[in-house]
Amino acid sequence: MKTRFLKKLALILAIIYLPLQSMAWGTQGHRIAGQIADSYLSPKARKAIEAILGDESIAMASNWADFIKSDPAYNYLYNWHFIDLDKAYTYPELQAYLNQDTAVDAYTKLQFLIGELKKKDLDKDKKLLYLRMLIHIVEDVHQPLHTGHTEDKGGNDIKVTWFSNNTNLHSVWDSQLIDFQQLSYIEYSTAINHTTAAERSEWQKAPISEWLFESNQLAEKLYSETKNGDALNGYKYNFNHIDTLNQQLLKAGVRLAGVLNDIFG
Repeated sequence: MKTRFLKKLALILAIIYLPLQSMAWGTQGHRIAGQIADSYLSPKARKAIEAILGDESIAMASNWADFIKSDPAYNYLYNWHFIDLDKAYTYPELQAYLNQDTAVDAYTKLQFLIGELKKKDLDKDKKLLYLRMLIHIVEDVHQPLHTGHTEDKGGNDIKVTWFSNNTNLHSVWDSQLIDFQQLSYIEYSTAINHTTAAERSEWQKAPISEWLFESNQLAEKLYSETKNGDALNGYKYNFNHIDTLNQQLLKAGVRLAGVLNDIFG
């Protein structure tokens, strides 16, 4: 009985701890992007997604792929969340690199998930797993440091302070900046979800390689501004970066809707 209790306690602590350590966008960021995506679904896509997710909204499904890290049976999904890009690529260079990419990473797995979810005979359990993973990874790759450097684990090893609290560069972009706004995910998505039809069309037409190129460019800029041990001025950092953060969350939601509409619409 005691052993079962300790296992349950460990699982709960793992779920609580993981978002602070290793989740792209944190729970809030993923839900913001998911809520935005929900607002741009076609009626046909919405119906198909509801048949798979049931009562689970896209916003809530967004975090499943991080929460399941607490279960060792799903360790094989770890590398699906990011792609290591160890330099500032030109777009042609990145396209050439991706054309030869056979690694287990966010790019190859997005291609896999989209292809699988378009199959009419995919079994129910795989549909649920693949849809949850697709939602999450589309959002992940819009967090710039999920296209970061191998040597510093996407900024996790770049230690900084944020309002005098010890953290790291990856965590600042996962959650610190978002949490600093002090909004619920619904309030946040409502505040930033203002796009024109032309913007949505342009963002949704962009191939995945372009998403990664944009994130890679932003990641390199963040690396150039920050060194290990920096004390970030939170107010100034927020002022300088909040527009970029919001744009990436918005693009993630709009593009996710585009992918889902293409698959299910």
